[in-house]
Amino acid sequence: MKKIILLLSIFIISLGCENASQNSSKKSKQKNNTETLQQEKKAEFGIVIHGGAGFIKKSNLSDSLENAYRAKLKEAILTGNKILENGGSAVEAVQRSINIMEDSPLFNSAKGAVLNHEEKAELDASIMDGKTLNAGAVAGVTIIKNPINLAFEVMENSEHVLLSGKGAENFAKARNLEIVEPSYFITDKQLQNIKRIKKQAENKQATFYNSDINGEKFGTVGCVALDKNGNLAAGTSTGGMANKKFGRIGDSPIIGAGTYANNKTCAVSGTGWGEYYLRGVVAYDISALMEYKGLSLAEATNEVIHKKQPELGGNGGIIAIDKNGNISTEFNTAGMFRASLVNDSLSIKMFKEN
Repeated sequence: MKKIILLLSIFIISLGCENASQNSSKKSKQKNNTETLQQEKKAEFGIVIHGGAGFIKKSNLSDSLENAYRAKLKEAILTGNKILENGGSAVEAVQRSINIMEDSPLFNSAKGAVLNHEEKAELDASIMDGKTLNAGAVAGVTIIKNPINLAFEVMENSEHVLLSGKGAENFAKARNLEIVEPSYFITDKQLQNIKRIKKQAENKQATFYNSDINGEKFGTVGCVALDKNGNLAAGTSTGGMANKKFGRIGDSPIIGAGTYANNKTCAVSGTGWGEYYLRGVVAYDISALMEYKGLSLAEATNEVIHKKQPELGGNGGIIAIDKNGNISTEFNTAGMFRASLVNDSLSIKMFKEN
């Protein structure tokens, strides 16, 4: 009997020691994880924008045109950064940065949009809040001065995610958004461009691109941001593909394809051949690789843009920022108009070599 009591005593003591050791180990791991998370935090807030990816080479841009793009990218990113710096939301920063590019004839969005086969502008846009996973999008609108603003209204003031055509335009009027004549969006550059493309099509040389920079160019604009409250947001705005027909809609207004934001992972905006971004669910795929596979932002964007998309036949690029302020600007084309501002470090780039 004494032996049994002795053995039980030894067992209880050893069990207590083991539990104490496990608790100590668990606390140590928790401490280490906390320290790791603190070390991974790169920035309190940050912002990244793009103005399209494609056949963008220095040899194809005049000095004056290059300077014009740099100036507009700088204006757009400083606008959003000021909002973040003053404690504003990532959603507002994204919206206002995109507004600057939508109002410029330099990009394929709103004022500078490419034209469809009927020589009209059909505009798409989307925005997503990483905190709530709420989102709004519009497709095929023709009279909304700033489509990203309508996407925001859909997100904030409707029970829907995606509105299209006349219905979206009626909702814009109900929300008192700025309405313009369809002719507002038509620039001489894009009018000449569509006439040239249609003539090429007649000669059985049909192409879907904006040739204002001597070849393929996707001028979709987008923005991703992280605010001081740790919230992420993403937005995208585009005129789509030149010479598009039959009410074609690309990836830009589709949540998960051209735009995605989730506070658990990252915010992404894409620019490229929309059909392939739709098939690859590109923006969400990057987030999913981070959430479920444990990849870093750099690893996830590299996997999607340089492996998965080329295998499908797609080309283009993305901008992204994660919950810790890390950024990525990956593209598999000759260049991408892009800018970032993190930790007071401003970067404006266009070509692959810089």
